[in-house]
Amino acid sequence: MPYKRGEKWIGQVRRNGQRLERVLSTRKEALSWEVGMRKAPAEDWRKTTSTASLGDWAQAYLDFAAARFTQKTYKEKRALFRCFFKEIAAEEPVESLTPGDVLNYLVSQNKGRSGYAANKDRKNLVAAWNWGMRYMNPPLPGPNPCTVERMAEIRSPRYVPPEEDVWKVYHAATGQDQVMLLAYIHLCARRREVFRLRWQDDVDFENRRIRLGTRKRQDGSMEYDWLPMTDELHDRLMEHRKATESEWVFLNPKTAQPYHERKRWMNGLCRQVGVRPFGLHAIRHLNPSLLAKYGVPAMQIMTILRHKRLSTTQKYLHQLGDVKAALQLLAQEKKPSKEPSDTQAAETENRMAS
Repeated sequence: MPYKRGEKWIGQVRRNGQRLERVLSTRKEALSWEVGMRKAPAEDWRKTTSTASLGDWAQAYLDFAAARFTQKTYKEKRALFRCFFKEIAAEEPVESLTPGDVLNYLVSQNKGRSGYAANKDRKNLVAAWNWGMRYMNPPLPGPNPCTVERMAEIRSPRYVPPEEDVWKVYHAATGQDQVMLLAYIHLCARRREVFRLRWQDDVDFENRRIRLGTRKRQDGSMEYDWLPMTDELHDRLMEHRKATESEWVFLNPKTAQPYHERKRWMNGLCRQVGVRPFGLHAIRHLNPSLLAKYGVPAMQIMTILRHKRLSTTQKYLHQLGDVKAALQLLAQEKKPSKEPSDTQAAETENRMAS
């Protein structure tokens, strides 16, 4: 007989020493399911009893994610399931998850964190369930219960520092740190692209070029592009190469390993020179605006940034100066003068003479 757990009804069936449960919305549905399972052929019963729990699904997907994605992405997905199972029981069978359950979870995340955080969780849940539908045995049931409505987002625009602030921070840095900042300025690189540079594989002094690798592609695989080095960057890297024996171009002296994060360092430099704090990725957003200001075509900027779509590059082009110039044209419209025109004055004199 079914029993109630919270707002749900649990159908339960025993057969040949095995016990199977399923979470359903009403007692009638639970009773109907129990009857159907008692009459089901042995083969169908074996398939049903192999149903995974939500915790099994999450663990299987995380095992895949650990091998497939970067450490940052894996940690994001792991954190999602930790939050998710605070509100949804991990021991429940996968068939029990409903769109309503997912929506209630996202609403609570929207209230407690933000709409942006809730939508990021939604994206990862959808991806995890789609993976389970394709690769788990037996596959997760469809349609995907995680494809619910998105939450409203209030997102502030990314802060892009003025050019003079970037150079103030650059001149405050010394030694290896200053060379690293110059690499970000001259290559428009992503943060980890510079962190993972190796002398032997990525720096070609003879041909004056440098190789940057990124995982920001649809399949998550590493993809490399060669960019030319400016003369200044070439000379500074040559000097830096003579002063280091590591295989890594930039080595953390505290750990003797490549850097993974330098937010505190950047914040400290910004405070030292008295400018609003910004991170390394902000330099990547500033440079396209400067290139556009100097008349570099958008397609060439796209090549420098190594984007696949021009629409992505256009998001980087913060051309507020051009917008201000355009709006300034509206101010050129002359307002009606309070002084009477020559024609109006002549008409007034004629009326007076008559």
